[in-house]
Amino acid sequence: MTSLMKESLTAEQYIELEEKYGAHNYHPLPVVLERGEGVYLWDVDGKRYFDFLSAYSAVNQGHCHPKIIEALIEQAHQLTLTSRAFHNNVLGEYEAYITKYFNYDKVLPMNTGVEGGETAIKLARKWGYTVKGIADNEAKIIFVDGNFWGRTIAAISSSSDPSSYKGFGPFVPGYEVIPYNDLKALELALQDKNVCAFMFEPIQGEAGVVVPNDGYIAEAKALCVKYNVLMIADEVQTGLCRTGKMLACDHENVKPDILILGKALSGGVLPVSAVLCNDEVMLTIKPGEHGSTYGGNPLACKVAIASLKVLKDEKLAENAEYLGKILRKELKAIDSEMISEIRGKGLLNAIVIKPKNGKDAWDVCVALKENGLLAKPTHGDIIRFAPPLVITEEQLMTCVNIIKETLASF
Repeated sequence: MTSLMKESLTAEQYIELEEKYGAHNYHPLPVVLERGEGVYLWDVDGKRYFDFLSAYSAVNQGHCHPKIIEALIEQAHQLTLTSRAFHNNVLGEYEAYITKYFNYDKVLPMNTGVEGGETAIKLARKWGYTVKGIADNEAKIIFVDGNFWGRTIAAISSSSDPSSYKGFGPFVPGYEVIPYNDLKALELALQDKNVCAFMFEPIQGEAGVVVPNDGYIAEAKALCVKYNVLMIADEVQTGLCRTGKMLACDHENVKPDILILGKALSGGVLPVSAVLCNDEVMLTIKPGEHGSTYGGNPLACKVAIASLKVLKDEKLAENAEYLGKILRKELKAIDSEMISEIRGKGLLNAIVIKPKNGKDAWDVCVALKENGLLAKPTHGDIIRFAPPLVITEEQLMTCVNIIKETLASF
């Protein structure tokens, strides 16, 4: 397809190309985007939108942040990939930077969030056998109902959502799923001596921004210590300033044994994930037992350093904390019988929509799009509101008015 043909295509034609040549594994809103900057996105017709999804929190630093793009371009001219067959002059710098940043001994670099989850599980099982003394092939990992960490076979094996697992079995053994936000159920499960790890999201994102009771994370950590079980925190979506702290676990001053990061670790520029833990766990993995051709590539390393610097330099955790309180206050003040619940922390928020006159959360999102704000439903009746953390108070109030007027139209 020539560039001239591309320029002449309509939004409908772009969508038709995807429908004809792409797998039908997503159901996107009917908008075709071509440019992004900060909190804004533009479609192929030049219409501007506020981004209230942030690519599922991958663009916490805003679209195409100039410092991150500068790091990308500079490194792209030097060296992009060596594989881990050789050393390179960027990986060690990145490893030193991120481990000091989060106060862990070691990092294992990967690419996607789900790879981070798989890595954490392998580390936990290996630790279970070599350190805790669990019999071979008997290790168990405890998950919670409503969890979501990807769509690989290993990930959907822990899922309680039929849309994720139905029709894809058989599943990975050694998993047990307990209720979320239930410390009694957790303690009962941890008493099994074959349990090596408890893996959870501090706030459940895909489930609809489900926030546990205050103290849940700290109590869960204490139980893991009591029963000699590793706590794995999946902070792929909740981490990196999204909830008003650098990590969501920081709200309760909890340091997980294994920390999984992704998404905003690259500012949305390319897939970068990381698993951090201390030597007792990390050094159980030996050469040849785990890896990735692209994991820790020089381009990703430079981009991740720049992305992490932006988070602190621009005080994005503080901005998320401050504006998140304003957003929830303003949402609660909206007089609409379609809103049945509002929940969240920092700038990770959701409203639960009660259908009205046959209109549901999807219809609300389509209407929001028409009014210049992009959001997406999850689980049918929940809409996440998670703008880039660089958003200003003035921009946020403009978005609140769009939400208010949109709901009033129903």
